[in-house]
Amino acid sequence: MTASLSSVSVVFGREFRAYFATPLAAIFLVVFLALAGAMTFFVSGFFARGSADMAAFFTWMPWLFLVLLPAIGMRLWAEERRSGTIELLMTMPVAPWTIVLGKFLAGWAFTGVALALTTPLWITVNWLGSPDNGVIAAGYLGTFLMAGAFLAIAACISTLTKNQVIAFISAAIVTFLLVTAGLELVLGAIRGWAPYWMTEAVAALSVLEHFQRITQGLIEAPTLIFFGSLIVLALMINTFLVDLKKAQ
Repeated sequence: MTASLSSVSVVFGREFRAYFATPLAAIFLVVFLALAGAMTFFVSGFFARGSADMAAFFTWMPWLFLVLLPAIGMRLWAEERRSGTIELLMTMPVAPWTIVLGKFLAGWAFTGVALALTTPLWITVNWLGSPDNGVIAAGYLGTFLMAGAFLAIAACISTLTKNQVIAFISAAIVTFLLVTAGLELVLGAIRGWAPYWMTEAVAALSVLEHFQRITQGLIEAPTLIFFGSLIVLALMINTFLVDLKKAQ
């Protein structure tokens, strides 16, 4: 177990440093912070609302992440396949799950850095009024969990192709379906032809439903299980695909 954790740590360090070895990290962080700030203060009419909270910020996070997280995840495996370094990884005397977990944790940590850089918004809101900081903290937790789920899905899809553009588009489509699954527009269209149980199953996959509850300060077991299950399932499939590649 100690050797496995050491392998995870080595892969994590390699991948995390790789983000900052190219302009990718700076570009992503600048774009994310600019969009988050613009959506919060200008598009949502923060000052016109007259309410000192971060509801507007969290409202836009699912929509930003369904584009930005696939952009992070698309390179995790597609780049390895394109450059041929995946063959080198497969010959390493480590379990595939340690590589999968190390890569995922590096991407998740990088996303955490991006979220941490938005804390000046939190400080600004406190300067302007007296928000419920417990609710805001819960919102950040929900955002981090949602980011992990989206990233795990993107990384899993990245394993299937060496083309980063295909990996990005495919992951964006899957995360978009998860975000929109609970919208009444979608459920209404399904009710017209699908049985009740299928409609309920689609509604249960709604990221928005779970995310909105946690951003209201409701940290509930079903929500934690939902995001945790998405992460674990995607990582298990990712590991299975890597195992197949290693067996070839």
